[in-house]
Formats: sequence, C-alpha cells, structure tokens
Amino acid sequence: MATRSVQLVCLLICSQAIIKTASAKVNESFKQEKGIDHAYFVDRTIVQNALSKGAVCLDGSPPAYHLDRGFGHGVRNWIILLSGGAWCRNITDCLNRSKTDLGSSKHMTPFIFLGIFSKSKSENPDFYNWNKVFVRYCDGGGFTGDIESIDPATNLYFRGARIFDAVIEDLLAKGLKDAKNAILSGGSANGYPAVLYCDRFHNLLHKAHRVKCLVDAGYFIHVKNPRLANVFESLFRDVVTLHGSTKVLPKSCTSKMKPELCFFPENIQQDIKTPFFTVMSAFDSYQVDNIIGSNIGDCIRARNCTESQNNDFKELRSEFLSALPKPNDPKQRGAFIDSFNRHTQLELWWNKVNATPISNLTTIEVFGDWYYDRKYSYVIDDHDLPLPVYLYINGTLKSRG
Repeated sequence: MATRSVQLVCLLICSQAIIKTASAKVNESFKQEKGIDHAYFVDRTIVQNALSKGAVCLDGSPPAYHLDRGFGHGVRNWIILLSGGAWCRNITDCLNRSKTDLGSSKHMTPFIFLGIFSKSKSENPDFYNWNKVFVRYCDGGGFTGDIESIDPATNLYFRGARIFDAVIEDLLAKGLKDAKNAILSGGSANGYPAVLYCDRFHNLLHKAHRVKCLVDAGYFIHVKNPRLANVFESLFRDVVTLHGSTKVLPKSCTSKMKPELCFFPENIQQDIKTPFFTVMSAFDSYQVDNIIGSNIGDCIRARNCTESQNNDFKELRSEFLSALPKPNDPKQRGAFIDSFNRHTQLELWWNKVNATPISNLTTIEVFGDWYYDRKYSYVIDDHDLPLPVYLYINGTLKSRG
C-alpha cells in the first residue's frame, strides 16, 4: 500500500511537471509569435463581498478581476482596464454566454498581462510599475445593467452596473483610495463605460493628483448615412431593454433622445468633465464588419476592394471622425486614430515590435505624453482607406502596391 501511495504521488508530481513544461513552451511560442517578450499570467481575485450587494455575473457567480501590484515609485499609481467582449442582446445569447468566462467567474482562469500592463520599462516606459487591474466582463451589458428580478426561466442576472461599483469599492479598500495617478480604461464593448463612469471614478479619488480615462477601440458610432447598415442602434436598443440600462445612463442624454442612442459615446462625451483619450482605428475591424459587411476584411487583406466598397470606407471614416470629440482642446480630449484594419491596441500592439506609428509617433509615446501633461496630442492618420495589418513589417510600413 505504501509503495502504491508513493507511486501515485510520483505520478502526480510528474504530471504537474509535464503540464508546467508544456505550458511554458506554449507561453514562449505565443510570445515569439506575437513579438512579446514580457508577458506574464496573473491569477484572478474573486470579489466575494459583491454577493451581498447583488453584484453578480449572468449566472449568479461573484465578479472577478486580476490585480498585479505596483512597485517603486508606481505603488500609488493605478490603471484599471474593463475588458471587452461584445454584448448579449437576448435571453438565448445571455444564457449561452453564462456558460463561459464572459458570463461566469466559475470559468475564469489566470489572464495574460502584456502591452500597457507590461512590467518592462523599455516596452511600457510610463506605466510599467503601476498597479494594474484587469476587470473581467461577465454581465453582457457593458457594466450598465441593473435589474432586481432574476429571469425565472433561466436564473439569469442582469447586474453589470452593480458589478462595476462592487469592483471599484473592493479596489478602493486595497489602496486605490490613496492613488496619486489613475486611469480608468475600457476596451471594445467596454470603452463606453470608461466614458460613462469617468467622472464618477474621478470623484472617488480624493487624494489623486491626476485622473484620466482611456477608450481603446470602443468609440462605436451612430451612422447617419442610410447606405451603411446601422446595426449598432438596433443592438443597443436590445441591450438597454434587456439589461435595464436606462437608469444608469446620463439623464442629460436620455432627456433629449432615445436611451439606446445614449449608448453611443458621441452622445454623452460632451458632458464628461474628466479628460479622456481615444485610441482606435478609423477602420476598426469590429466596426467595419458590423457597418459595412462581415466579410469586408477579405478584400482589405487582398487589396482588391471595389470602388463601391472603397467609397463606403471613405464615408465611414468621415462619419467616424465627425463623431469623435473635436480636436480643438486636446488637453481634455486626446486621440490617436490610425488606419489599420484591426481591433484594440492596448495589449498586443503596445510594444516595440507591433506598435504602429503615425508620422513616427506611436500610441505608447503619444498617450504617455498626454497623460503626464508633457504634450497634448490629437493625432489622426491621413490614409482614407484601410491598411491591412500585415503591411506593417519589422518597423516599416510597406508599399500598398
């Protein structure tokens, strides 16, 4: 019996060693493929006290985030990123989502930190030693839902707004309340709440010297041209209705227009007093796919788009630039708008290998200068057609042929 026990222990240890070795190989392969040298995994933190507040994921599990503590002179600086992941607009969508890490903390595993979360001073010079928080998205309503009742047929919860409050409260108790510098950021679907909650976040940090917000590829627009499909208005109508989001939307907006229109950053940004910065492509792949067509990326990559498609690209770019905050006060509203057909930039693209410049300036330096008040910039690439990502090779923008 003793011999068998020893064998089982040895088998367990050997199995764990094999798994760790395989994981390390995958991690190294991933880093080499993406041009990332400083990525690392961070365990999840479950916000257990959120349950008493009814702040829960779609499936009723408590929300979670990943926290990596700052060091050196960055111990009182915080960057909080609300992770993206689209939305669920009906019960079926949300039920499917509740069985994944986008709807339940039960399915969340350690998350890889890279880009603006990198600890490398050379890769991430302004924020490498900050406290970094990646807030997991598990409500499907962009952190805006607040319905008291539980769906009787599926036991789904729609409590995204409560999740935001519970997570921030938990972080305040862990040192955020003493922050000297802070950033609330959001990617993709959750670029919107980074704008919506920007002033509220600022007002909570009474000791802070500098608080600003950052939108990463989340400035989706309300298209005016009837030739271009306006799928976002329909989507947002369903999201706002299902999740009960109207009560958390600004009354300054909902008093003038339909609630779903107040889900577009362009319709609330003018009332936000805290400075915020927008990083996005004028031809963001998610926005292009939804407005112009889901397969449109094929012609971009092949560089054989039709004249009609190119006209749609030009029209979309024009409407997007018009919807952005005006460039006359870059101190309050900074921007870095490139032309690459990709989505989000704060992670894979925030490093020396993949950073894509405009006039020899990268997002890394432009946002850093803007945040620290060294230089206020509103940078827009002048290409009027989308650039396929693979054209940027080894630090050089290749000819479009």
